[in-house]
Amino acid sequence: MTTNATTGTLYIVSAPSGAGKTSLVKALIEAQEQIRVSVSHTTRAMRPGEVDGVNYHFVAREAFIEMLERDEFLEHAEVFGNLYGTSQRWLEQTLKEGYDLILEIDWQGAQQVRRLMPLAKSIFILPPTQEALRQRLDNRGQDSDEIIDGRMREAVSEMSHYVEYDYLVINDDFKVALDDLKAIFRANQLLQNPQQQRHADLLSQLLA
Repeated sequence: MTTNATTGTLYIVSAPSGAGKTSLVKALIEAQEQIRVSVSHTTRAMRPGEVDGVNYHFVAREAFIEMLERDEFLEHAEVFGNLYGTSQRWLEQTLKEGYDLILEIDWQGAQQVRRLMPLAKSIFILPPTQEALRQRLDNRGQDSDEIIDGRMREAVSEMSHYVEYDYLVINDDFKVALDDLKAIFRANQLLQNPQQQRHADLLSQLLA
C-alpha cells in the first residue's frame, strides 16, 4: 500500500520496436498495483486497437509544438518522423502520491530524463536474436518489407545504447523476462531509503 509520505521511483524502460516492451510493462502493472505507466503525447497516427488517453494522448503536430513551447514536457523526441513527449506536471504528481512510475521512452528521451532526474532507474529490454526481432515485426502484419528493413536498421542503432542503462532484460521467454522485471522493482522497493519512509512509525517504535 502506498502513502503520501513515500515518494515513488521513476523508471525508464526502453527497447527496440518488436522487443516486447509494451506487453511486458502491461503484465507488470497488472501484477503490481503500486506501479503506474506514463501515457505519452504523440503526433503519430492511432493504430488499430489503440485508445486515446490509454495507449497515448494523440495530438496534432501543431498542438504538440505549442505544448513544447510552453515547456510542458519533461522529455521529448522525434522517432520515425513522429513526435513523442512526457507531461512533467503529471509525472511529478504521480511520484508525489507514492506510485512507482514507468516511462516507456527511447534512448534519446532517456538521456534527457537522466539529466533532469538523476535518481531515475533505467531498464533496457533486448530480444534474444536479430532473427527473433525481425520475426516479431513480421508477425504484426502491419508494415511492408521496406518499412521492416528500416525498423531493423533503427533497432540495431537503438540497441547500441544498452550500455547507458542500469538493468538489462532479455525477452526470450516472456515469463522469465516478466519475473526479471518484477525482481528489479521489488529490490528497489526494499532499499533502505524508501523502506525508511514507508515504515517510519515501526522504526520509531523499534528504536524507542
